[in-house]
Amino acid sequence: MSDPSSTFDPATVVRRAVFFVCLIALALIHIFVIFRGLSTPEAMDQAQLARQISRGEGLTTKVIRPLELHLAESHEGGAVSLVTLKDTYQSPLNPMILGAVFKLVGADQPEKWTIPATELVYELDRVVAVVSTLFFLMAIGVTFLLVSRIFDGKIAGFTAVLMLFSDMFWKFSQSGLPQMLLLLLFTCGVYFAYRAIEEQEEGKTNYVQPLLAALFFSLMVLAHWITAWVFFGYLIFAAVAFRPRGVIALSSLAILLAVIAYPLIRMAQVTGQPFGVARFVFYNGLSSGSESAVMRTLDLSSTPLVLDGLLLKIFATTLVQVTDLIPFLGGILAAPIFFIALLHPFKRPAIARFRWLIAIMWLFGAIGMAVFGIDSRVTLHSNQIHLLFAPIMAAYGLAFLSILWSRLPAVNNTPYLRNAHYYAVVVLSAAPLLLSLPRDVKLFLLFSDKGGWPQWPPYYPLILNRGLATWVDKSPTSTEVVVSDQPWAVAWYADVHSLWLPKTMADFDQLEQKANDQGNQFTGVLITPSSRNQGNVSTIVSDNEDFAPLILDGTVASITGATKSQVGFPLYDKAPTMADFAKRFPIRYPLLGQNIIYYSEKRISDDTLDN
Repeated sequence: MSDPSSTFDPATVVRRAVFFVCLIALALIHIFVIFRGLSTPEAMDQAQLARQISRGEGLTTKVIRPLELHLAESHEGGAVSLVTLKDTYQSPLNPMILGAVFKLVGADQPEKWTIPATELVYELDRVVAVVSTLFFLMAIGVTFLLVSRIFDGKIAGFTAVLMLFSDMFWKFSQSGLPQMLLLLLFTCGVYFAYRAIEEQEEGKTNYVQPLLAALFFSLMVLAHWITAWVFFGYLIFAAVAFRPRGVIALSSLAILLAVIAYPLIRMAQVTGQPFGVARFVFYNGLSSGSESAVMRTLDLSSTPLVLDGLLLKIFATTLVQVTDLIPFLGGILAAPIFFIALLHPFKRPAIARFRWLIAIMWLFGAIGMAVFGIDSRVTLHSNQIHLLFAPIMAAYGLAFLSILWSRLPAVNNTPYLRNAHYYAVVVLSAAPLLLSLPRDVKLFLLFSDKGGWPQWPPYYPLILNRGLATWVDKSPTSTEVVVSDQPWAVAWYADVHSLWLPKTMADFDQLEQKANDQGNQFTGVLITPSSRNQGNVSTIVSDNEDFAPLILDGTVASITGATKSQVGFPLYDKAPTMADFAKRFPIRYPLLGQNIIYYSEKRISDDTLDN
């Protein structure tokens, strides 16, 4: 009989206690101290969809993309209501999960979640971040179980520590993007895939493990369409590695089709195409980042997709990803070593084969990101799925480093050096988080009486939630629409329907006529730093065409002496192309200096503006 006391290791208990204390502390700090609100259009778009779901309105959107409306009307052969437009852009799983959470916390009743006048951060943003953080923490736990099974508890523990102290992981957990949900689903999928490989090596034939992996990878596709590329990587590996050959792969494909069938059918019913307006995301990758341009138009021919040299362009963009691999992999220095570990002959066949599954899935994911677009200059890019591979790649990197480290004579002769490589990797990988925390905490302390500082520029939730929301008629019979360069923020914070500002006056007039015919007039236009800070003047003119004077209006006014008692020099009413617009929206309200300007058709009371 074994001695129970022999299994008790006080050092292990202390290490795990310290880990959980750090985990809880970092989670609380990121959610309640340095949290500044949602920061990406995609996150706000999914959040407003989730709120619609919580109200029982399904995947209807308050963000009106001109192209989406045009495709829906072309398919219907007639008018489609702007205020009941069905979304065909976002993947549905994350909004559905958030919708259930919103229902539980009462977010379907907007009057309960108004931002107090003394605060600047929207509390529902924090709810979204809490859900994302929970997914992240669960992913750490599943990763520990997976790596413990592949290697040992020590490598699993350090992999979990690397995840915990990765600044990039925490940024995504606060962003509201579905990446942390993807991370959890991906980690569960690869866990069952490794179990399937183990059983294959033992000569067993088991359908349950590989099909469970396929199920999690399919749910991942439902959370973000771009991960279909990762699934295709799994499909190819399954066709070659799992016996009976072809059966597992075909069954996995059937699971994927079953999971995504309804969303595809629904999008086809709305737009006539199974991928809806989401298919135009590839304009980011193949058309030099012009997705926003095509979404804002009623004429696809005005934004042609040039596919000359397509394969060369995809190859070049994939190579660019390799050059920025460390930041893409969450700054975890051990993760890129995975690619060197591919050359190492691991003794256990399951470990050796499993790394090729990871490599194939990553390669297909990288190609998908090249096609649909990714930018290393954007820290929280919605298409960033390199992050999903960072933990398992880091585990292989640590294992390979340990093999090399153990062969050094100095290490064998000095016991204290045996784990030095682990600590070095952890310290270097954690440096960005540890160095930025004091600055972020200091910023919170400066605005602690206001609940923290928002993601300004370009988002200032208080103005939208307490101001704009009260100026717009939301009654079902005469719902008013606000046109804006950040419709996702207007829809989320103000809870009103918002049209993405078109590029041409002809499209604007056509859309306004559609709204008037439906009894849903355009009541105002909101211009923010979302468009004003997108580049130099030539870029602004190119991206906004007829509306460029409107975008530059605040800048010109600010440099010509605008004060509370002096307007400065408004530009929008001086441009010939804006003459009719200036008559249509004659009242100009600077809401935050000249940074946020609301051009209204009707006068707003001073009391409302002050609130």
